[in-house]
Amino acid sequence: MPRLYCPITLSPGARVVLPEAAAHHVQVLRLKEGDSITLFNGQGGEYEARLSGIEKKRVSAVIISHSLREAELAYAVTLAQALPESAKMDWIVEKAVELGAAALQPLATQRAVVKLSGERMEKRLAHWEAIVAAASEQCGRNRLMQIAPVMEVSRWVAAPADQPRILFSPRATQSFAEWARAQTPQAVTLIIGPEGGLSKEEESFAEAKGAILLSLGDRVLRTETAGVAALAMLSGLWDQTGAVKATI
Repeated sequence: MPRLYCPITLSPGARVVLPEAAAHHVQVLRLKEGDSITLFNGQGGEYEARLSGIEKKRVSAVIISHSLREAELAYAVTLAQALPESAKMDWIVEKAVELGAAALQPLATQRAVVKLSGERMEKRLAHWEAIVAAASEQCGRNRLMQIAPVMEVSRWVAAPADQPRILFSPRATQSFAEWARAQTPQAVTLIIGPEGGLSKEEESFAEAKGAILLSLGDRVLRTETAGVAALAMLSGLWDQTGAVKATI
């Protein structure tokens, strides 16, 4: 059954007009009146609906029922990702959604190859939010991963944290897996540096502000690989439901 993100009020019995993006998806899939679809608005649960009208630029549906089904991790993971070039960041956003991250904090760093501010940053945020919605449709999540505006890494690190911040570093002597096995599942932030890594000054400042330096292993991972690997590892160690499923 096709899943569509509809950021509107949904309730059983209501007849709704689908937003433009969802309506376009219906047209692309060549669905017909009477076909069943699943809608979600990011506020929890999902809704079974039936298409009641399909016109050239307008698609309507009747909401049949509401399900409380969720696919969230039992612990909130924030991915603090130094900005890579745009295509890599798109991939990171998509995979972070699939692996259950609750939030993503883009970071501006000394060695980042991309600099975003003003109108350009607003456009990128809107682009990433569209990727979040599409990835949530595909992977079955009914709550959207939140993406914060880009922040300079030192300013972000200096702000008080209410959960452990893990910084992956080649200087670390303890492995991430070893640390995670000794912890109970909890909210955590994973800090990923840019191509070339964080500068010595940035890393030292983060450590001084309480970041825990850990290692992902003997091999050096690319910036677009490290966060995905850490999320998958954490899910394997902490997620007792085995929620990650392969799709072919």
